Amino acid sequence: MQIILEHPEIERKIFRLAYQILEQTIHQQHLFIGGIQGNGLILAKRLKEIMDKHGGPEVVVFEICINKEEPWSEPIKLSIQDDDLKNGYIILVDDVINSGKTMQYALIKFLQQATHAIKVLTLVDRQHRRFPIKADFVGLSLSTTLKNRVEIDLSGSRFFAFMS
Repeated sequence: MQIILEHPEIERKIFRLAYQILEQTIHQQHLFIGGIQGNGLILAKRLKEIMDKHGGPEVVVFEICINKEEPWSEPIKLSIQDDDLKNGYIILVDDVINSGKTMQYALIKFLQQATHAIKVLTLVDRQHRRFPIKADFVGLSLSTTLKNRVEIDLSGSRFFAFMS
C-alpha cells in the first residue's frame, strides 16, 4: 500500500475545488451538490462548508444512493425531491472515478428532467474510462494500471488516499 495523498494535500485540493466551483458558478443563485453515498457525500459536505464561508450561490447538498457494483440493478435514490432539482445547476461528486460506470448511471437519473447544467467533480481521476464521463473538476489526475486500486479514507479527522 502506497499513500498518494495525505491530509494536508487532500484539504488543499478540496479547498481549490471549492474555489473553482465558486468561480464557475458566480452568476448562479442556487447550486445543488450531489454526493455519491459514502465518500462522495462527505466530500460534497466539505465543499459546501468551504463555499459557505466565501460567499457565492446558496448550496444544497444531497445524497445519491446507488449500487456501485450493479447500478442498473435497483433504482437510484436521492435524499432530495426530483422536482427541487428542476432547472438546477447540479454538481455530481465522488471520491474516485475509474471506469465512469457509477457516475454514468447517476447522470442518467438527472437527465430525466430539465436541468440548467450538470458538472462532475472527483478528488482522484484514474482515467480508465469505459463510459463517456468527463470530470469537470479534478483534484488529482493519476495514471495507474488497471490492477491498481485507489482508495480514499475521509471517515476520520485525518484524510488519506492510498493505492494498492
